[in-house]
Amino acid sequence: MFKTITIIKREYLTRIRNKSFIIMTFLGPVFFAALFVLPAWFASIEDEEVRHIAIFDDTWLFEDAISQTAKFKFTYLDVPLGVDPRQFIDDFRDTLSTSHYFGFVYIPNYIVNLSSGVEFYSYKAPPQNLIMHIANSIEKEIEAGKLKAHNIENIDHILHSVKTRIGIRTYILTKGGDIKESHGAMNTAVGIISAMLTYMFIFMFGSQIMRGVIEEKTNRIVEVIVSSVKPFQLMMGKVIGVALVGLTQFLGWILLTVLIIVPTNQIFFSSINDDLLKQQPAARIQVMGSTGGDHVQYSEATETALEVLNMMNSINFGVLITCFLFFFIGGYLLYGSLFAAIGSAVDTEADTQQFMLPVTIPLIISIMIMVNVIQNPHSDIAYWFSIIPLTSPVVMMARIPFGVPYAQIAMSMGALIIAFLGAIWLSAKIYRTGILIYGKKMNYRELWKWLKY
Repeated sequence: MFKTITIIKREYLTRIRNKSFIIMTFLGPVFFAALFVLPAWFASIEDEEVRHIAIFDDTWLFEDAISQTAKFKFTYLDVPLGVDPRQFIDDFRDTLSTSHYFGFVYIPNYIVNLSSGVEFYSYKAPPQNLIMHIANSIEKEIEAGKLKAHNIENIDHILHSVKTRIGIRTYILTKGGDIKESHGAMNTAVGIISAMLTYMFIFMFGSQIMRGVIEEKTNRIVEVIVSSVKPFQLMMGKVIGVALVGLTQFLGWILLTVLIIVPTNQIFFSSINDDLLKQQPAARIQVMGSTGGDHVQYSEATETALEVLNMMNSINFGVLITCFLFFFIGGYLLYGSLFAAIGSAVDTEADTQQFMLPVTIPLIISIMIMVNVIQNPHSDIAYWFSIIPLTSPVVMMARIPFGVPYAQIAMSMGALIIAFLGAIWLSAKIYRTGILIYGKKMNYRELWKWLKY
């Protein structure tokens, strides 16, 4: 036992002192933080350029229908009488580069019957929000004209009053009589992220074991090591040592990511947060109910923020984090032992391909059925693949946010522990033979012989 602990310590200290480990430990949080910060930062950057757009309306129906904005200024130009509109548009297009216009819009007289008839010309690709603004303005004007044809007046008020948003709140009933609110969108997002992180870490750190074994075997360092310890102790030390390295890096990523996101949010987005705080009083509107009591009505943005907070509160993060750590470590130990056996059976990393496929197929299958699991987390497929040890680390993490009975979680954990012990025993039989064999092409028949020794 003392020798195994020594090997664990050696593997751990050697790898955390490695330059690549140190670099990735600090760069990883930067990448993760960028996923949260950069989209908000790009969205907050305003384009200062004001674009002037010319509009040729061949129908004479959309005058001033396209409203001016801070960034887009529209000017309606008339086609001279007696001039062919198509020829005039072609001539204007040829002189567009010498004008102050960014581009021009042509609305043909058949636009009511052909929805894709509007044309936009410019020398540079137009911003998507510009195209959407023009399209929405024309659509609204055409819809208003059609409603007027049916003698419907006060159109804007009617459209605003009939606009309805329906949200279905789902509740889970427990056998004990409790009622718990469920949020499918949040559960889906958390399930996918948890499953993908588990899949990624198992592959990443499992491959580290395999490459480390191949490197030591190629450099003949292992011959010196096995003269002092048993091959099984060496394999266990490497598997557990790399597991601690992965856990250290993962916890470091979480801590550093939070330390980066929080100050960045305060520095770069403080003005945006202040604006939101100033708008909060306006977002709360006191309305009198029929009974005379005060009711608080929130704006749509405030309701969305409150809904997100409610979704976050509905997730049991204690269970989620505990299960994530267990299935990450358990799945890694299971596949890490198999990767160590593969590394001991070959001389180069190129020779691992024939043995990697059977080991990685269960992980690939678990990702493939994850979509089915997200849609129906309590189906028979979801249940069995969350119990089978080779797929449970990914599938169970996809199910956890939706609420899994503790008995099923315990069963899955127990099966994973038993599978890990069995994989360690089988891998050790391959490891102790293959670790000292050089220059021999391995196949499945040879591995079977090693298992029967």
